[in-house]
Amino acid sequence: MNTVNNERFLIVKYIKNFIIDLEKIVITIPKKDYLSRNTLYINCIELLELIYSANYSNVSSEKKKLQLSALAKIGVIDFYLERAYKIGFISEKKLLSKSKELSKINKMIFGGYSGTE
Repeated sequence: MNTVNNERFLIVKYIKNFIIDLEKIVITIPKKDYLSRNTLYINCIELLELIYSANYSNVSSEKKKLQLSALAKIGVIDFYLERAYKIGFISEKKLLSKSKELSKINKMIFGGYSGTE
């Protein structure tokens, strides 16, 4: 398997793990904040879809557009995590951990991640 395919697999695997781990956090958000619970999770799934689409795109301009959309999704996910922290649904430790993971995903999208950070 060549390096490009390994990188594609790495980012998809990393995002999947992020989503699965995030489910543990989403559970801590009260049911009364249904919108936040669902919006956070849906944005994560949409991020995964954007990455899959970008990986399969052979058109450079389309790939770049999908990557930029993925970066926007990362920003939205980060906002919802920060909101959950400020309201008291998650700890600062969880917020920092998930924000760090989002930062790694961000770097991976444009190939700036070496896997050693």
